[in-house]
Amino acid sequence: MTQDDFDRLQTLLASRAGFRLTRDRIHLAEHRLGPVARREGFDTVEALLGSLWVKPVASLAWSVIEAMLNAETWFRRDRAPFDTFANEILPAIGRVRPEGLVRVWSAGCSTGQEPYSLAMAALDARANTEIVATDLSQRAIDRARTGVFTGFEIQRGLSVTSMLKWFEPAEEQWRASQSLRESVRFARANLLDDVSESNRFDVIFCRHVLTDVEPARRGQIIDGLERWLVDDGVLFLGPDERLDGDTVAFRPVNGRKGLFVKTPSALSRAA
Repeated sequence: MTQDDFDRLQTLLASRAGFRLTRDRIHLAEHRLGPVARREGFDTVEALLGSLWVKPVASLAWSVIEAMLNAETWFRRDRAPFDTFANEILPAIGRVRPEGLVRVWSAGCSTGQEPYSLAMAALDARANTEIVATDLSQRAIDRARTGVFTGFEIQRGLSVTSMLKWFEPAEEQWRASQSLRESVRFARANLLDDVSESNRFDVIFCRHVLTDVEPARRGQIIDGLERWLVDDGVLFLGPDERLDGDTVAFRPVNGRKGLFVKTPSALSRAA
C-alpha cells in the first residue's frame, strides 16, 4: 500500500465513519484489506484501492471501511458494567417505567456478544426489556443475528455453566437459544447520522467505541447519544473512556467506572 493510498484511506474512514486511522497502522490496513481484495476479485490491495479512487462505488467503499473497524468484543466484557446493569440499573429504572419496560441500546455491538450479555441479565431477572443493537458493519450485524459462536468465543467471558444454559450445539459451533435471540433486535446504524428522538432509550451501552473515533467527530457522536438518552437514563462507556473536554452533556457517576448520567446543563437545554 502506498502512502498516498493510506492517506486517502484515512480520509475515507474519517469522513464516512468518524474512525481514526493512525499512521502506524499502515501494515494493519494492508493485512485487513487483503481478504476484501480477494473477495472482490482484485489481485492486490493496491488494485482494490486504485479502482475505488477512480470509480467510487458505495458498496465497495463500505466493504473497505468495515474491514478497518475494530470488531474485538467478548461476552460480559469487563464484567462490572453488566453486574451494575443487572443488579442496580435494570430494577431501578423498571420500577418507574410504565409496565416496567426498560429500553436498552447497544451502540457499536459488533458481532453481538454485548447485547446478548444484556439479554441474559434481563431474562434472568424476568425484566421487561426492549434491547436494540446496532453497528456500522453490516457483516457484523448479519453474523450477530445468527447467534452462532465458537466455544472459544463463548468461554471468553462466560462460564461453562452459562454456555450450556444459553447456547445449544450447532455442528462444530454453538447457537444462542431462541429466547436469547428473540430478546435482541439488530440493525445497521451509523453513529454519525442525524438523530431522530421519537424513541429514546433508558440505557445506552456505547463501550470501547469512542476510543477509535476521530477527535473532531467525538462531539457529534456524544451529542447524538445525549439526544437518544432519556433525561433520567444512564450511559455506559468503556472503563477508561473519558468525556472531559468533549462535552458538558454527561458527568461520571462516582464509584462506577464508565457510567455516566446527564448533567444539569444538558437537562436545562432539553427543557
